[in-house]
Amino acid sequence: MHLALTGGTGFVGSHVLELALAQGHRVRALTRRPQPPRDGVVWIEGDLASPGALAEGADAAIHVAGVVNAPDRAGFAAGNIAGTERILAAAQAAGVKRFIAVSSLAAREPGLSAYGWSKAQADARTTESGLDWTIVRPPAIFGPRDLELLELFRLARRHIVPLPPAGGRMSLLAVEDLARLLLTLAAGDALLRRVVEPDDGAPDGWDHRDLARAIGTAVGARVLPLPLPRPLLGAAAVADRALRGARAKLTRDRVAYFCHPDWVAHDRPPPDVWRPQCATPEALAATARWYRAEGLL
Repeated sequence: MHLALTGGTGFVGSHVLELALAQGHRVRALTRRPQPPRDGVVWIEGDLASPGALAEGADAAIHVAGVVNAPDRAGFAAGNIAGTERILAAAQAAGVKRFIAVSSLAAREPGLSAYGWSKAQADARTTESGLDWTIVRPPAIFGPRDLELLELFRLARRHIVPLPPAGGRMSLLAVEDLARLLLTLAAGDALLRRVVEPDDGAPDGWDHRDLARAIGTAVGARVLPLPLPRPLLGAAAVADRALRGARAKLTRDRVAYFCHPDWVAHDRPPPDVWRPQCATPEALAATARWYRAEGLL
């Protein structure tokens, strides 16, 4: 196939790009900065505000790029809502019908956070597009090149991992499994006009404390999980913003959805279409090895 891809220079998108090339596909990938030449890849200069000829000649589009952290609601709207509108318009103008959109479980609860609201609005634009869409709402994604969970791995090495209030559960998904699902969907007509929530196969997801211990095992450390009350997490978000400004990882928006008790995948893809292949403990260990190799851990 010829694929149009957004986010190809980022965490998830780079894995999609590599797997697409390994499967023999050709990719038109959007980039804001010049990239070195690569066999099978046509780099399209632009961004979500100006995707240019990204979808020209493509058989399917995979929209991965988005904003996961912004200082305000307008920042999320610009990246996730307006950005999705422009990628949809580019696909429509190029005559591309198959459209795979990467959303988030946060879109299930749009009232909790500006991020979740923006992803729900982006999903609505996709469903109204008239294209042959499938929306994939992954849970927490991890793997080599991810920097969002790096802080948890660093904390685990110090043996104490602060967590949201006790009682919450969440699903996980290795990035390699997500990339495989996206390409499976792009290559056919499975799950047309469906919203799906893939995960690692754990029936009821993960208790936050068990995840902290699993990360501890991955880095070779015995971990004390430490659930914290929401007001304390809110105060920590204020402090993180004061210390790191726009680079803050713990924002008030994130506190809101971290503290929600149910981020477990429910509407999983049927097993005849896709099933996870990466066991989470081994994938966490591979992630830790990558962090060490990059001097991050």
